[in-house]
Amino acid sequence: MKKQTLALVMAGLMGLTTACSGGGGKAESAGGTQGQAAEPAKEAAGETTAPADVEITEPVTIKFANYAVLEAGYDVYWNQLLEEFAAENPNITVELVTAPYGEIVNTVINMAGGGDMVDLMYGELDWIPTMVEAGMAAPAKDVLSAELMADIYPSILEACSIDGVAYGVPMYVSPFLMYYNKDLFEKAGLDPEAPPATYDEMLEMAPKLAALTTDDGNKVYAFGLTTASVPVSGACLTSSIHNFGGTVLDADGNLAVDQGFKDAVAMWKTLHEKGYNPENSKLKDLRNLFALGQLAMYYDQSWGFNGVKSINPDAADFIASAPPLAGGSGSGESVLQAGTLMVMNNDDARKAATAKLVDFILSEDKISEYFETVTPAYPSRQSMEELAVVKDSALLAGAAGSVGKVKPVTFIPTLSDLNLELCTLAQAVTLSGKDVDTAIAEFETAAGNVIQ
Repeated sequence: MKKQTLALVMAGLMGLTTACSGGGGKAESAGGTQGQAAEPAKEAAGETTAPADVEITEPVTIKFANYAVLEAGYDVYWNQLLEEFAAENPNITVELVTAPYGEIVNTVINMAGGGDMVDLMYGELDWIPTMVEAGMAAPAKDVLSAELMADIYPSILEACSIDGVAYGVPMYVSPFLMYYNKDLFEKAGLDPEAPPATYDEMLEMAPKLAALTTDDGNKVYAFGLTTASVPVSGACLTSSIHNFGGTVLDADGNLAVDQGFKDAVAMWKTLHEKGYNPENSKLKDLRNLFALGQLAMYYDQSWGFNGVKSINPDAADFIASAPPLAGGSGSGESVLQAGTLMVMNNDDARKAATAKLVDFILSEDKISEYFETVTPAYPSRQSMEELAVVKDSALLAGAAGSVGKVKPVTFIPTLSDLNLELCTLAQAVTLSGKDVDTAIAEFETAAGNVIQ
């Protein structure tokens, strides 16, 4: 199976030239500039042969696979959007194909095996190779309009590409960021407008934060990083390795343990030994502690804000964001999620109808509504860089520095298993108390078996 480098280098996104998932999706070549990524992306866009501008005069039915319509908070948006689309396009019927997040890919593939192909699929970037391998995905230039393809940030379009061919377009991009509690900072005598920029600065502030207790006497943790044994924890740990300028896999999918990797693991151990990080926590545990005022700082993506608010609506009053911390020789690089619309290979009439649906989803009005009512994020279209709902968001503004400092993710078929091995490594240096070098050596052996 081909390996896919998800090139998520976004310097220049939203006008940021300096480093400054639909549903709650689960989530490496070093990053470059947008200009550097532009040329391959132009090849990915290519000259469209799509029937996107074809007028649809006869009734046509298309199928849209979307797990998010089953998730509370997302269902209202998507159902309303499809109702509005139907009203504007009476000749197009959109049939929803739904399944839980963990089942939607297999559902779509099994349908195709029975001769029932969907036309559009909403999901994760790293599902694209599976769709291509299954022979279902269509080059985006064969479906979507040239105008839309040209409007997607080149580096983001490249993220949807295999061998220079894009098979979809992101609906939005969600940067990895550091949430912090302004009230706890103030209570600890720290400036709530001056969060740490490096791990060293964080460690200087952490004792003051860790000395706090809540009004009902509960412990306050200084800094949260998920280490529980679930794939999403592995993705978060990978991001922390990038913070230190480290890698996990090289562009060819080979294990690449370097000094930045070792520095990150040493930090995981330090955070545990000093009692700053809630041990063996899942991301939802960190969100809960943060929402309840028991965690001063933690890593999450922009859509994680919804999870915090659902636990404590008042959290909106004290939550703030900043770019991920820089450590060692790194500059705070991280990974990024992008909720993506993947197009499938059906006849011209269905492609034309699909193009109209994608244009509708990615219209300024619908994207603005999504960011206002569903989750904060950044648009993938260059023409929307001045979108008011983004410019006016204090949360997004605080995290702006993370946008230009992301590394691509090297896709391998066993990525989830590799992420679990990273969790085992984290637990070895925390819960098991192993020294860093021994734990890394054991990881290299186990990870090597996984990626063979």
